[in-house]
Amino acid sequence: MKIGITCYPTYGGSGVVATELGKELAALGHEIHFISYALPRRLSHFVENIYFHEVEISSYPLFEQQLYGLSLTSKMLEVIEYEKLDLIHVHYAIPHAVSAYLAKQVLKKENSDIKIITTLHGTDITLVGLEPSFLPLVKFSIEESDGVTAVSRFLKEKTITNYHINKDIEVIHNFIDSEAYTRNVNENFRNHLAPNGEKILVHTSNFRPVKRVTDAIRVLHKVREQIPTKLLLVGDGPDRSECERLARELDLQKDVIFLGKQDGLVEILSASDIFLMPSQSESFGLSALEGMSCGLPVVSTSVGGLPELIVHNETGFIAEIGDIDRMAKYTVQLLKNDKKYKVFSENSRNRAVNVFEKKLIIPQYINYYEKVMGK
Repeated sequence: MKIGITCYPTYGGSGVVATELGKELAALGHEIHFISYALPRRLSHFVENIYFHEVEISSYPLFEQQLYGLSLTSKMLEVIEYEKLDLIHVHYAIPHAVSAYLAKQVLKKENSDIKIITTLHGTDITLVGLEPSFLPLVKFSIEESDGVTAVSRFLKEKTITNYHINKDIEVIHNFIDSEAYTRNVNENFRNHLAPNGEKILVHTSNFRPVKRVTDAIRVLHKVREQIPTKLLLVGDGPDRSECERLARELDLQKDVIFLGKQDGLVEILSASDIFLMPSQSESFGLSALEGMSCGLPVVSTSVGGLPELIVHNETGFIAEIGDIDRMAKYTVQLLKNDKKYKVFSENSRNRAVNVFEKKLIIPQYINYYEKVMGK
């Protein structure tokens, strides 16, 4: 098949999933055309069967704002026509699904029957799409797509409830390359992070308020009352300054290590003991899955799709939003009991491999493509 993929090319989970999906499809012989305003971060080197088409955004004095949505539509039209695409797979409803719909309407005059598949990732439904000005457009773009997938059962149900959508939505969970994400401890690196043999907690995110990164710091504060522990914070975003302020206020500035945005996640995860995810909203929890694949138990909140990923008291623990005391208690339980920790670590790795491995999930996308194409 010839497949166009549009996603945000940044560090976010939707861009990661879209790019890794494209790479896996290309490895299976499909021809993949990425259409975006920048090269996706995970496309760091040449991959056979993958082509990139940059959306050029015109700068014209009359327009105060850049017209990305319309520029994207124009580029989609060009790629569909000249590359003879079979379908366009867009990740994130706004504006990608809308741009794809416009392209399809233009092409109808040329008797083209390009198929559009929209994958919903989370904030396009639970946050951005609920803005009153966007809600009708999100609902319309979902209903007009030829196929719609969601990364968790939670997100599927949320979409149907929020938008009163009468349409089949296929749940295809996010996936992991368990061969790439496997525990490989660099002792020198771990000793550098924890020179006195401290335990290491880790959290990765985009530091938005919804991620509640400050809760991870408060968990560390409680855990340190019983066990010498460090906290690695990977990523960056609007809440970083507040996190730095809180670490100083709690006198944890030497124990909270801000690593910023990182590509070498496997080494960081492998050097850690427990993954913390105190989010207020999480449609799936891809970063937690990456930790699980590296053998990390996860202590998380009971929100969104996280209960579909984490099995309470088996691969980790689940607590209510903001329950710092309980999350700290669960963390201490694991760090103090080597035997229990080892079982949880093995369970996390096994669940990643046996349920969310890419070799299990990619065929689900291919089957869905064929189903939609068959329509």
